[in-house]
Amino acid sequence: MFKFILYKILELQEKVLRFRLSKTIGVKTNSKRKQHYSTGCTLDLNTMADAEKEELEAKIENILKTYEYNPARILDYIKSQGTEVKFIKDAKKILNPIGESDGFIYPAKGSKALYLSLGIFKKFALKTPEMFVLSEGEINKYYFIYHLYNWFAFKNNIIGMDTESQELLKKYLYSDADTKELQLSEIYKLKDAIRQDKASIEFVVKLCRNYDGAKQALKKIKNDGSAKL
Repeated sequence: MFKFILYKILELQEKVLRFRLSKTIGVKTNSKRKQHYSTGCTLDLNTMADAEKEELEAKIENILKTYEYNPARILDYIKSQGTEVKFIKDAKKILNPIGESDGFIYPAKGSKALYLSLGIFKKFALKTPEMFVLSEGEINKYYFIYHLYNWFAFKNNIIGMDTESQELLKKYLYSDADTKELQLSEIYKLKDAIRQDKASIEFVVKLCRNYDGAKQALKKIKNDGSAKL
């Protein structure tokens, strides 16, 4: 239900942004979903973006399979890639006041970084790196995969998965802030952030369906000796 509601909210936000973008004429966007024309040939960057997405997701699936979908083993891999991983008792109490939740947290600067630094690292700093902050105890596998997707996209410099774009997404998705105050460049960043967040949710939903289908097939094989998917 949470995924369905969030998906619908994101869909609505994107429709609003598409309408605002349609009113903008002759402005160049750094979004990868556009066409370029050169020496009589057309290069469709929609196709390039789709290919990039497929490649990204194939790599994430490979990580999941390599570490047997085990969050603890995957977190060891994440640490080996230079990302901080912290387990804190009831991390939500520290993260929720600044609009964050358990999982992957983007690099921060200024007051937010100071808050995170004091609350998590117990030291003074005005800049924090990307990190995973998780509550002690069992980790929800699918919730974790959503954050793994975001982390991997961030590490691979995917458009829309940078700190600024994601901060805009949080601000305008979970508050009543008016998008009329946005600059054009910010609109593009928010548009890319929405698209990438939808992609990460869809990836998790696909894995859920595949896993549940596999479980049902195994159960049927065990009970009946065969299965139809």
